[in-house]
Amino acid sequence: MTAPEGSRTYDAVVVGAGHNGLVAAAYLARAGRSVLVLERLDHTGGAAVSTRPFAGVDARLSRYSYLVSLLPRKIVQDLGLDFRLRTRTISSYTPTERGGRPTGLLVGGGEQRTREAFARLTGSDREHRAWQRFYEMTGRVARRVFPTLTEPLPTRDELRRTVDDDEAWRILFEEPLGVAVEDHFADDLVRGVVLTDALIGTFADAHDPSLKQNRCFLYHVIGGGTGAWDVPVGGMGALTDALADAARAAGAVIATGHRAVRIDTDGRTAEVTHRTADGEGVATARHVLVNASPQELAALTGDEPPPRAEGAQLKVNMLLERLPRLRDTSVDPREAFAGTFHIAEGYGQLAAAHAQAAAGELPAAPPSEIYCHSLTDPTILGPEPAARGYQTLTLFGLHTPARLFERDNDAVREELLTSTLAQLDAHLAEPLAGCLATDADGRPCLEARSPLDLERDLGLPGGNIFHRELSWPHAQDGTGRWGVETRHTNVLLCGAGAVRGGGVSGVPGHNAAMAVLEAGEG
Repeated sequence: MTAPEGSRTYDAVVVGAGHNGLVAAAYLARAGRSVLVLERLDHTGGAAVSTRPFAGVDARLSRYSYLVSLLPRKIVQDLGLDFRLRTRTISSYTPTERGGRPTGLLVGGGEQRTREAFARLTGSDREHRAWQRFYEMTGRVARRVFPTLTEPLPTRDELRRTVDDDEAWRILFEEPLGVAVEDHFADDLVRGVVLTDALIGTFADAHDPSLKQNRCFLYHVIGGGTGAWDVPVGGMGALTDALADAARAAGAVIATGHRAVRIDTDGRTAEVTHRTADGEGVATARHVLVNASPQELAALTGDEPPPRAEGAQLKVNMLLERLPRLRDTSVDPREAFAGTFHIAEGYGQLAAAHAQAAAGELPAAPPSEIYCHSLTDPTILGPEPAARGYQTLTLFGLHTPARLFERDNDAVREELLTSTLAQLDAHLAEPLAGCLATDADGRPCLEARSPLDLERDLGLPGGNIFHRELSWPHAQDGTGRWGVETRHTNVLLCGAGAVRGGGVSGVPGHNAAMAVLEAGEG
C-alpha cells in the first residue's frame, strides 16, 4: 500500500484503480499533472484482474472480465503499454441436433470451411450469404464509429452522417434488432448466434422497444473497427498491471486500501475524504475523476442516485484435466472451445429463457457461452498443469437477472449452475464433471458468481457489468462534451457508466483525462 502525502493538493484525484481509473491517471500524469489514485481494495485492476482461484493450483484465470475488443490501439500506443493480444482462430461453435443427429455450426478456420459448415447445417448457401452481407454491414459501421469513441461526443446527426448508410442506421439505431435478424436469417440457430451479441450482460428481448439490445449489440460488433474479440496474453490482469505500471512510471501515486467516502466541491476545488484501516484523511484536488458506478458517484457527492441498475449474468470459472469429447464428432473439442461455444442459444431458446426470467422463473434451458482461454494463451497455466494438459473454461450465462437471486442467492446460484451445465452436458459425449480438475483440498475446480456476488465483491450496482444500461455513442441531453461530465464542474465520471462506457475499453478513462486537460489548470 502506498500512502498519499500529508496535506498535499493534487491536480487530480482518481477514485478507483480499475482499468479506466488507471488509464485516466496515466494520461494525466504523463501530461505533467500531479495525480493521486485512491483504491478501496488491496490491489489495482477492479474487475479486470487475473487470480489463482483454486487452492494449490498454478493457473491464473481472468476472473470477471475475459476478452478484449473495445480497447483502442491509440490508448495502448499513447501510454506505451507492455501488453499483447492474441486472435482466436475460431470465432464460435454452436452445437445442436438435427434429424436426431448431433451437429453444429463452426464459424472460423477460413472462409471455405465456414461456408461448408453453414451448408452442412442448413442445406444451402443462403444463410452463409446472408451472414456475409450482414457482417459486411456491421464491419462498415465499426470502421466508421469506433474511431469516434475517443473523440468529443458527436451529435446524433453527426454520427448518422459518419455511418453514412441509411439501412445500417435503421437496423442498428432505429428499430429493434430482432426485426433485422428475422429479415436477414431464416435458420433458428443462425438467428440465435447473431442475437447473442445483443444480450451479453443485458436483459432484453430481441424486440425490446427500448433498443437496449441494439446498444449492446453495437458495442459488441464495433471493437477495434473489426468487432474481433481477442485473448489478453497473461490474462486480463496483464492489462491492468501494465496500466498501473504506466501510471506509476509517469508519477501517479496509487494508494490501495484507501476507500473514498465523500466528495465536497465548490466547482473549483474538491476535497475527497477517504478511510483506511488506520483512520481518515482528506485529499484536496482541482479535479476528481470517479471510476465507479453512477450510484457510487451520487453517494460520494450527496446527489440523488440514478435508478438502480440490474445485472443479468452467471459467471463460472473452471479448470479441467482435459477438454470433454463432443457428441458432434466432426469437430475437434480444441476448435469448438477455442472460440465462443454457444449453449442453448437458438433464437427460440433465447426468447423462451427471457420470457421465463421476466416472469420471475429460472430459465428451464439457461443459455450460456463458454470459451477456453488457455487454448489461445497457454501462459496462464503454470508448468505442472500445462504439462498435464489442463485447460481453463470460462462460462457466461445469459438471462439471469439479479432479481431471481434475491430470495436465496446461494441456493438459486447452485440450481442455476446445475441446469446450465446440464445444457452443456447434452452436447458432450462425457459429463463435464468427470473432466474437472481438483484443487489441493480435493474440491472440483469450479466457481460461480451471480449478479449479487458481483455487487458484493466488486461494488457493481445490481451486479451490472456495465454499471447501468449502455448508452448510444452520441450526445444526448446533459451528456456534455466528452460524456463524462457531471453536474459538478470539476467532478467527472470515468467508469463504465459514462457515455461510451461498458466493457474493458479504457475509453471513459481516456475521455475524462481529455476533459481535464482541456479545462487547463484551473
